[in-house]
Order: sequence, then structure tokens, then C-alpha cells
Amino acid sequence: MANQLYYGDNLENLRKYIKDESVDLCYIDPPFNSKRNYNQIYNNIGQEDKAQAQAFIDTWTWDNHANHGLDEILSNYDGKFTRQCISLINGLTDVLGKGSLLAYLISMTLRITEIHRVLKSTGSFYLHCDPNASHYLKLVLDAIFCAQGGDFLNEIVWCYRGGGVPKKDFARKHDIIFRYSKGKIYYFNVDNIRIPYSGDSEERLKYKARAFRGDKVYDNYQQNDKGKHPEDWFEIQPIMPSSRERLGYPTQKPEALLERIIKASSNGDDIILDAYCGCGTTVAVAQKLNRQWIGIDITYQSISLILRRLEDTFGKEVLTNINLHGIPKDLESAIALAQKQDDRTRKEFEKWAILTYSNNRAVINTKKGKDQGIDGTAYFNGDQGKQEKIIFQVKSGKVQSKDIRDLLGTMTLENASIAIFITLENPTKDMINTAKKAGFYQNKYFTQTYDKIQIVTVKDIIENQQRLNIRLGLEVLKSAEKIIETKATQTQLNF
Repeated sequence: MANQLYYGDNLENLRKYIKDESVDLCYIDPPFNSKRNYNQIYNNIGQEDKAQAQAFIDTWTWDNHANHGLDEILSNYDGKFTRQCISLINGLTDVLGKGSLLAYLISMTLRITEIHRVLKSTGSFYLHCDPNASHYLKLVLDAIFCAQGGDFLNEIVWCYRGGGVPKKDFARKHDIIFRYSKGKIYYFNVDNIRIPYSGDSEERLKYKARAFRGDKVYDNYQQNDKGKHPEDWFEIQPIMPSSRERLGYPTQKPEALLERIIKASSNGDDIILDAYCGCGTTVAVAQKLNRQWIGIDITYQSISLILRRLEDTFGKEVLTNINLHGIPKDLESAIALAQKQDDRTRKEFEKWAILTYSNNRAVINTKKGKDQGIDGTAYFNGDQGKQEKIIFQVKSGKVQSKDIRDLLGTMTLENASIAIFITLENPTKDMINTAKKAGFYQNKYFTQTYDKIQIVTVKDIIENQQRLNIRLGLEVLKSAEKIIETKATQTQLNF
């Protein structure tokens, strides 16, 4: 079976494409702002708190999506929701009011309900969160899993060091991971995740193993050659700034964390699901451990990064065993993406166009407000040994020669050497002539000259597979560590 990577809303993709009881293990790390404090859930937000709460509010607001989700739960849409789940959300609506936290909990309830559906009867579920909402999420999980014959198994505390510390509080250095089973029978492969004993631990265990009672010796503590049984707290360091594993993704989790989870709760060829797959740590580790996997993410930047990560780590051939869903494959689907009205995906067309055309090598401009005509940027090596800039602009509506003149002005302001104008509509003759008048660019590293302003149509990108053919000198995100190189190094060290 080919691995599956879905671009789009995970609720929609779970409902449409993931079959009942088809997944062995699901791990999710949904977005949540850890700066939001307890008092803020009751809307007691002072002026000093508004700035740090803004990121959370931007992600989770009470809007039509939240209203629709609340209606689905309370009306028990399609018979999906347990009685306990309906009562819980009804009660939380009274307690919390219709605000950002309730919107978040409704979003999670809808999606966890679908995850429960797609898990096999022996399946396991891990939900990664932080202490700010973990107590609410556990109520949701209990109402979905325990109400249908499943079990709460562990509250795992992921402990880590590093970073700053508050002056008037204990340093907050842990995340919460809830572990649930769908049924009474589930996998826990403890021998695959045992932790080596330290020298001190071995001596203490040997001493404790000989407990004398009269003339009898009791072996109370059996030592396993593979190491000790892991506790429900994981001391795994986060990814350091200098780590080869770091990709530049803000919420990237260490592979060691996912490796422990996947090894513990799945077996070879099992299907692993990550419905918020972000930079792809879960799918990369699943690939390394010879599991099948399903990844879903709502942003094309994540899809692009995952494909780059897998290619860099395992080689181009890995991409041939991935089925991509939701990515425009014809002009009609590109137009549909461009015309989406949802605020959450309003820039997705721009991201898809730039990253596809640049072979996932450009960086997207994610700043809010006016972008001064820049939707993306890439870099290449110039004559003087410095990085020179390429800027991208994407238009999905009506275009005219004025757009090209404005882009030329933006090039000057940004000190860019080349500009790429990507358009959904066909350019006019005036636009083409205006672009040609901007002249050519060439340096000693190039075997040909390039138009300073290049006009590329979406039709060219899709139907003619047109791609940027300038060798870029600065990668946007650090390449993933290649497994083949790592194994070779380890082999050398063993001799």
C-alpha cells in the first residue's frame, strides 16, 4: 500500500477518505498557544495580556466554523457523538461562553471523534498538548474513548531543558501527551523502548535483588538485559538550534520522541496517522521504522516541507510511493483553490504556486497586512560571492501591464535581481512587452541569460510542468539528515 499525504482540512479528509477501523496508531500535535494563561479562558484579559494572547485568538476564534461545529455536536450529527460528549460540550458552553477556548475544544472534539472512528479495535491514540488546556482535553478524550469501551492509559510528561526561565514562576519545561486505547486489547512493545541502565542504577538493582528473609533469597527486582521499563515521563531533549535534525519549523518535535511512541504502540507494516503532520516528524519516523503512514495538513508549506524532508532523508525514490491528495493537478482544481473564501486558507493558492514552481525551495511571506507585492523569496549565488534575491508575486484575479510596472518598482525597493510573476489568467501582450523592457540578468555562474521579470502562468506550471531552472544557493529550510549518511557514519564508528 502506498503512503498517503493529504493537503487540506483534516476534518474533511478524515470524513471523506479515511475508512472505519483502518489505522493502528494515531499521534497528533495540534496547534495551541502555550502563552495563554488560566485566567484568560474566562475573558479576564488585561491590556498587558492581550499581546501574548493574540496568536491564540488568531488561530481559534468564535466564528461560523465554531457555530457549525457546536450545532453538529449538540444535534448529534450522523449519530457520531456519545451522550457524554454532547453533555460535556453543552456544559462547557455554559461555563466558558462562546470564545476562543470553546472554539478550540469544539474543533478538537470533531476531529478526535473521527480519529476514534478510523482507529482499529486494537488501535492507540496519543494526543500531544500543553498544561494550559490538557485538563479540558482529557475530559473530551474520556467522553469519546472511555464512553465507547476504550481506556485512558497514561498521562505522559515530556520533560526537557533549555530556553529561558520566568523570574517569578517555576520554569515551565514539560508538555503533556495523553495515551488512550480504543479497546481493551492494544499493543505495548516494552522491549522495543527499554532505556539503558546507568552504572549507578545497575549497582542499586543488584543490591535490591538480594532481599534476605531468614535463609531465603528473594529476587524482587528482575533486571532486563535490554534496559529498564520506561516511566510515564520522557526525558528527551528538544531539538537544539545547532542540531542537524532542525528544519526551521517552529513547533518541530524531536524524532526520538516519536520513535518511542511508534515503537511502543505499533508493529511493522502497521498504519500510522498524523492528522496535524506539520513538518512531518511522525511520517519521517514511520518511514524509517518501515510503517505505512497517512499525513494530513491544512497548509501547503507543510506539505512542501514534508516532501523535501522525505526526499532529503530517503532519496527521491521515496516519493514514488506517496499518493498526494488535494494538490491541484489540473487548471480547474487550481482555480478552485484560488477561489476559496475561508480565511484559514486564503493564501494557500499563493503558497502552492510559489513552492511548486520553485521545487519547494522558496520561502513564503507570511507577514500580515500589505506585503508590498512580495508573496515569496528565493536566493542564488551572485558574481560577488553574495546571495542575490528572487522575489515572487502571485495573482489569481485580473492582471494588467500596471502590475508588471509595480513589480519593477518593488524589485528596486527590495534590491532584487529577478522577479517571478505567477498569474492564473493569461498575461496580455502589453504585460509581456513591459516585462521584456526590464532587460536581462546574467552572472558568471549562469550558462544563459534570464529575463529580469518572468511571467509564468498556472497553466504552464500544471500542464507543462514548468519550473524555476535557476540553481538556488540558499535553502529556505535546512535539509533533513540523510539516513544513509548517518548509517555509514555509525558503521565507521563501530570499527
